[in-house]
Amino acid sequence: MTIRKSSHKQIIVLTTSYSRVIFGVMKVLLTGGAGFIGSHVAEEYIKSGFEVVILDNLASGKITNIPEGAKFYIADIGAKEIAKIFEIEKPDIVNHHAAQISVTVSARDPINDAKINALGLLNILENSVKNGVSKFIFISSGGAIYGDAQKRPTPEDYSPTPISPYAIHKFLGENYLRFFNYQYGLEYVALRYANVFGPRQDPYGEAGVVAIFINKLQANETPTIYAYPDEPEGMTRDYVYVKDVARANILATERARNTVINIGTGKETKTYHLYQKIAEIMNSKIEPKRGDARPGDIRHSCLDIKRAKEILNWEPETELEDGIRETVKYFKETP
Repeated sequence: MTIRKSSHKQIIVLTTSYSRVIFGVMKVLLTGGAGFIGSHVAEEYIKSGFEVVILDNLASGKITNIPEGAKFYIADIGAKEIAKIFEIEKPDIVNHHAAQISVTVSARDPINDAKINALGLLNILENSVKNGVSKFIFISSGGAIYGDAQKRPTPEDYSPTPISPYAIHKFLGENYLRFFNYQYGLEYVALRYANVFGPRQDPYGEAGVVAIFINKLQANETPTIYAYPDEPEGMTRDYVYVKDVARANILATERARNTVINIGTGKETKTYHLYQKIAEIMNSKIEPKRGDARPGDIRHSCLDIKRAKEILNWEPETELEDGIRETVKYFKETP
């Protein structure tokens, strides 16, 4: 085993033959736990008394995102080494956040998207069954899976019409969950996220428009709003704050079983209106430029969250402007 130590956490690079058992405490294996959303979920699990093991290849995640108290393995979800990690840790629950997250990237390279979002998921599912995992939390996409839904806010029983490889593979993942539940009895919950934003979001990728806008304005650069010609103010999205999303994961772990649940706000915001809110908070007068809609971009997305209220007793607590202020504050304070 190789171990590197930082001033506040232990980083496990290779697997170990030793696994600590805490009687009476549920152990969660959280894939993608060094990423933007996953790290907030990890923090919430720890606060709620769970033992947390994070698995991340650091392709987009950061070691600095890993919370105090979590054990960390550097590994790819499609790797053979995953089997050894499961054998060592024997998690009670798996929370699967690791993914290729960009719709645009998936359209450019659908094969790679399938390797990560389909085959990688299968590797985690198979090892979950082999090692007695009792519950599997899968992160799906309400922001993409419904396509250009005619009904908005869109409920979970609306027939998915994915128009990108990313959305196709997320829907495929949900169907794999149903198979593993039917064949092996693996309990599952699929959380269909709206557009999540907040501190630690990557401002340099092709997903995460809130972080991208903040980063551009902070650098005194001109952001781009992607739009269809007949809708110059941009597409509409349902923006939900990351800490509300993290809370939903805990409730899903404790209260839901064998179901699909939307996690959003039920409110639509046009991209240009979102930009105006950010620019106002940052006291910027920069006017954005316009760009053509990209492959896989849907025009409108907004999620019905009645099921989350009924099953989880969850609803978002953070207003859009308050969440933007917290996100701006984070980017101003983070080097």
